[in-house]
Amino acid sequence: MKKILIIGAGRSASSLIKYLEKAAAKYNWGITVADKDIKLAQSKASEKTKAISFNINNEEATGQEVKKAGLVISMLPARFHKKVALPCLKYNKPLLTASYESKDLADLREEVEAKGLLFLNELGLDPGLDHMSAMKIIDRIKGEGHKLLNFESFTGGLVAPESDNNPWNYKFSWNPRNVVVAGQGEPAKFIQEGKYKYIPYNRLFKRTEKINIEGFGTFEGYANRDSLSYIDRYNLHGTPTIYRGTLRRPGFSRAWNVFVQLGATDDTYHLEGIEDMTYREFINSFLYYHPTDSVETKLFHYLHIDQDSDVIDKLKWLGIFEDKPIGLKKATPAQVLEHLLKQKWQLQPEDKDMIVMWHKFIYQDKTSLKPVKLTSSLAVIGEDNNHTAMSKTVGLPLGIAAKLVLTGKIQLTGMHIPTREDIYEPILKELEGFGITFRENTYKSL
Repeated sequence: MKKILIIGAGRSASSLIKYLEKAAAKYNWGITVADKDIKLAQSKASEKTKAISFNINNEEATGQEVKKAGLVISMLPARFHKKVALPCLKYNKPLLTASYESKDLADLREEVEAKGLLFLNELGLDPGLDHMSAMKIIDRIKGEGHKLLNFESFTGGLVAPESDNNPWNYKFSWNPRNVVVAGQGEPAKFIQEGKYKYIPYNRLFKRTEKINIEGFGTFEGYANRDSLSYIDRYNLHGTPTIYRGTLRRPGFSRAWNVFVQLGATDDTYHLEGIEDMTYREFINSFLYYHPTDSVETKLFHYLHIDQDSDVIDKLKWLGIFEDKPIGLKKATPAQVLEHLLKQKWQLQPEDKDMIVMWHKFIYQDKTSLKPVKLTSSLAVIGEDNNHTAMSKTVGLPLGIAAKLVLTGKIQLTGMHIPTREDIYEPILKELEGFGITFRENTYKSL
């Protein structure tokens, strides 16, 4: 019996586990779901699936579980991938991951190739489904002999319209911490009309563009950290514009920029006196001293926010001006903000989330030599706060890839992401049966 070890039973694992359990019944596979929270693992697993308590920092225990598996799937954050990869190398086990291929993992490339193993990374939504759907069109455009002039790609994990009942038009469907610290570190880097462009973190949420997606309305997009790395990954050398970004509803970025400018998203130091601090005092700690001005007045003056701005409604709704105790004993500014947002942006049991992905391509037609615009869009609505669109679009590509590897349909060795036709084509084809389909529109006149 082939055994699959799934490490991590968080939000995005539900659809993965459900898919592989169905496949396991057909192919006589065994599945183990491992998580530090045994109750969480048990809640995601059926009777025939083994759920175990698991600590990724326990090297011996990790090694023993990996040794028993025929295929290992990591649903952990990228920073833990190496802790999974090393025992996979030791015991010659193929590894699949959903999040970004970390540098620590990439450093193992030569050893993976030397052992003839397959490490297939970035098989989730973004990264993952974005790679596959974009490469399918890029390969088609190039295969028809056209010249690609522009590639833009945006993805957003949002709240579905029917569950959108707060002024931010947003609720968490993935790791809240990643939302709070998004964009930090290196500046956003991309190419526009052949020129390299950079947006530092403190300007990121001021540089947005509006995008209309048929059937789902208007969104705004801001730049992802590094679009330049996709030049090599997508073979886009010589393409004048390459830009990747994140989608939110209009107005989100302007309000979020308040926290960025204050320093409330900083995760590099711990606040003093946090045990006795209220959210109002938290915000006030970033503002200048004045004997009579209120926190609101100081904030609006400091950041030049007009009194009739919709940003004020968003901030007040979050409760940042309330004398409510934070309730943490030790925290960075980012952790305080995350703590608050987890209370306010939580998906309720009946809520549905939404995934939106949008690609734009402009290419020069080989015959007419005129530019042609092609857009490809995807929107998926979740079922509830457990069977989410995020879980579906992260877990299903990963589950399908696992099935293809175990049934010998993918026989690659080495370290890869799903930009190859022999990987993306069968995954995208099967995803159509789950309602994950892209809508294309072509515009001959720009």
